[in-house]
Amino acid sequence: MKRIVTRPYSFRIAETLRQAGVHPVLARLLAARGVSNPSELSIELRGLHTPSGMMHLDAAAHFLADAIDAKKKMVIVADYDCDGATACAVGMRGLRALGAQVDYIVPNRFEYGYGLTPEIVALVANEKRPDIILTVDNGIASLDGVAEANQRGIDVVITDHHLPADTLPAASVIVNPNQPGCGFPSKNLAGVGVIFYVLLALRAALRQRGKFDEQTQPRLDALLDLVALGTVADVVKLDANNRILVAQGLKRIREGRMQTGVAALFRAAGRETRQASPFDLGYAIGPRLNAAGRMADMTLGIECLLTDDEGRAWELARQLNEINIERREIEVDMQESALAHLENFEPKDKTTITLYNQEWHQGIVGLVSSRLKDKFFRPTITFAPGSDGFIRGSGRSIPGFHLRDALDLVSKHSPNLIERFGGHAMAAGLTIREDAFEAFSEAFEKIGSALIHPAQLEQVIETDGALEDPYFSIAFIELLDSHVWGQGFPAPIFCDEFRVKSQRILKEKHTKLLLEKNGRQYEAIWFGHTDALPEKASIAFRLDANEFNGSTRVQLIVEHAQASRSNA
Repeated sequence: MKRIVTRPYSFRIAETLRQAGVHPVLARLLAARGVSNPSELSIELRGLHTPSGMMHLDAAAHFLADAIDAKKKMVIVADYDCDGATACAVGMRGLRALGAQVDYIVPNRFEYGYGLTPEIVALVANEKRPDIILTVDNGIASLDGVAEANQRGIDVVITDHHLPADTLPAASVIVNPNQPGCGFPSKNLAGVGVIFYVLLALRAALRQRGKFDEQTQPRLDALLDLVALGTVADVVKLDANNRILVAQGLKRIREGRMQTGVAALFRAAGRETRQASPFDLGYAIGPRLNAAGRMADMTLGIECLLTDDEGRAWELARQLNEINIERREIEVDMQESALAHLENFEPKDKTTITLYNQEWHQGIVGLVSSRLKDKFFRPTITFAPGSDGFIRGSGRSIPGFHLRDALDLVSKHSPNLIERFGGHAMAAGLTIREDAFEAFSEAFEKIGSALIHPAQLEQVIETDGALEDPYFSIAFIELLDSHVWGQGFPAPIFCDEFRVKSQRILKEKHTKLLLEKNGRQYEAIWFGHTDALPEKASIAFRLDANEFNGSTRVQLIVEHAQASRSNA
């Protein structure tokens, strides 16, 4: 079941914003998202939280500065998703610019799994022979891997953003805004954001040592296109700090100041860089990078982000695009298989969903979990075969149910059930024995039943209420597009009652609508839905500027529709 509600907001705060010069509709939208002061709307770099507030950041900066002075060799160990790839590219480009001897390795997820494992340490030691391992977007849970590195005489610097367990690895330095005792105001940095802050602190440390001054120092803002891409693709909350990082990255992309590989990925995706948006980063560019990690080897994606050769960047982007096409085909097959398995599923009887299929691809299960979670609105974990009798799962959650903490509870209640796990509130991964699947499903459902209130299982479509007729305009759409919207700072969705003048099915899966309100007519499209609507309908929608045959018109993108109360 879905229910449309209107976001509450403080009229007083909205009025304060309006009097400060904010557009009246935008003022209430922002007030509903927790903005109370016009200063929170700044997207200038000077508005970023200062690095000094992050725990151990200065220690990491001086440790790395000493390593650069001593000409020690560093190797970055990256995660295999878009956040990990961009974090690796930021680390490689930034450290090289600051004078470091640095290489990287990204473990094949199918051979080594997630994080800095002892096996990965052995691989890095044998192939790269580093003095220092620097993790990006992983490492906070790698107790055994760090112990292995210490035994081999390799120092480890961890940069991560994932939630820590009760025990931290014995690394030389850990930089993670979510570690206990860290007072950094933003706990929502992606992995790429954390390594960017490390580079800022390292540059300051080197500047203090006289390596360069403010005029001659390397320009780290040139990396912000990568920071924006990784931040959006990892679906972290876009708090004020992250909005600045994303806005600045998008600004550079729109101005043509981006990495060669990012430009090539936009071209491969058929997107215009001059109109780059968070949607492009999250749904066009990010998936093409993620496809490499899901289907093959993320080295391909990282190389695309590291090269400055246009021809090589284009060839790599084309390969990533082809891999992404293959990924989509496999995902469709897995979704159909999952839905067939759940044909008789009764949501009212369950608070969670767990599925395992021996034929599934372990790189795609997270996407299938996401689709099933959206359809049934239940925390969902799907598993695929791993190796040596283990299976690997990837889960997605619903608001109010912290998935990583739920797995922690399962692990504590049944200590031998989960081999390893990690993640966030809304997404997590784990490894279990194949013969433990049924026991895990029961334990996970038990935790879900205990923690999830029935009201949480009703999907709520949050909207910003009605939109006045004059603002159904291209100018207002451009005003909305000038702001950064995303996870935790959702793009505006409006809701009103319309008369349905006509409706027809496109490509057997979408509905094209002609709607009328107050004597005005609006074209609309409802993607992925073919259900007929009554003559009067309550419709939740986003505004879209639809370009066709050289002209641009307002179009409504339907998010949800149901019979109007006046039909009753």
